[in-house]
Amino acid sequence: MLGAFSLSLTVKDIKASKAFYELLGFEKFHGDIEQKWLILKNGDVTIGLFEGMFERNIMTFNPGWNDQAEEVNPFKDVREWQKELKAKGVEFIDEVDETTEGPGNFIILDPDGNPIMLDQHR
Repeated sequence: MLGAFSLSLTVKDIKASKAFYELLGFEKFHGDIEQKWLILKNGDVTIGLFEGMFERNIMTFNPGWNDQAEEVNPFKDVREWQKELKAKGVEFIDEVDETTEGPGNFIILDPDGNPIMLDQHR
């Protein structure tokens, strides 16, 4: 399992974006607006708002977490995912350091250029 899914949105004005998504019923779940990032939820739908952190919107998966940011065990470490995908010929635009343990992330592109990040927090 890839882990919890969210859509990480690149926004121009995080306060305006937060206000807009609140109109749609989203509520703050995590994050810090002063650091220009928020995680919002509406039921089991999760989006992240990021001002000035990414160039494009990114599909994000969090290995080791469920959709409530609770630990799931067992789980496949992001480094294992990276090794398996490399062996299958997937190209990476950002890689996790395979000599480390714990949190880490990598980014790949789908055939249409859409970024996908596996972002492990534990």
